[in-house]
Amino acid sequence: MENKEHIENLKEIRSIMEQSSKFITLSGLSGVFIGIYAIIGSAIAYIKFNYNIFEPAFSYRPGKSFDDSNNIIQFIFTDAALVLFLAIATAVILTLRKAKKAGVKTWNSAARKMLVNLIIPLLAGGIFCMALLYHGILYLIAPTTLIFYGLALLNAGKFTLHDIRYLGVFEILLGLISAFIPEYGLIFWSIGFGIMHIIYGIIMYLKYEKK
Repeated sequence: MENKEHIENLKEIRSIMEQSSKFITLSGLSGVFIGIYAIIGSAIAYIKFNYNIFEPAFSYRPGKSFDDSNNIIQFIFTDAALVLFLAIATAVILTLRKAKKAGVKTWNSAARKMLVNLIIPLLAGGIFCMALLYHGILYLIAPTTLIFYGLALLNAGKFTLHDIRYLGVFEILLGLISAFIPEYGLIFWSIGFGIMHIIYGIIMYLKYEKK
């Protein structure tokens, strides 16, 4: 009986230590919604520019440019900004809801560390994408976003559920592959930010949230 009691006490201590050192209230359902938003945003882009889903999304190579590049850039930024806003809003709302249900604080030292480690690679990637845009290298923007996002997840994974690191690895791999066939960049972007998020979100929900 005493051994069982000691084991339970150790488990409780371990759980408390984990909650204080890692941000564990990320919502799996938010990943599903983020993936859906990304797929919808990609679908709108395909429809807007009359692309066939079975053909290259951007049929150009280095040295070639669009006649309507300004319109494309404006639309991409508007589309991406809307997807990003919905993704952040949904993630915050569902994470706060999960934290409240679990009776734990959302904004603690672990959350701050995770956020800092997530933002630094994302900020670097965003600035690098602006440089690509400035030099007219549009075809590498999709691969770049995937790679830097994957690096951000790997970096932040030290302060949250380790499962997120697997998603980061897949994002990096997709970005690297996409860099060699950039004409399919939007398809790879849809897979990375859309399908992979949905799969990850479902797994996280079933593993940590569903009772």
